[in-house]
Amino acid sequence: MRTNIDIDDKLMAKAMKATGQQTKKAAVEAALRKVVAISEQMAALEALKGFGWEGDLDAMRNDWTPEVDWALEDKK
Repeated sequence: MRTNIDIDDKLMAKAMKATGQQTKKAAVEAALRKVVAISEQMAALEALKGFGWEGDLDAMRNDWTPEVDWALEDKK
């Protein structure tokens, strides 16, 4: 889609440097992709709200003993 917009020259230069793009079009597209990716990540994190683990991690860690001693140290 062809769009004509006024963009601050200094901001565009910073965007091109930050994205490593050689053209204004590529810099804008890279920035837009990044904005969309961040938005999708935030939505995914928001969707995870309410999921969680309930329990006592300390009790869980102390509630199990291995059948085999896998220690890396030699026991003499």
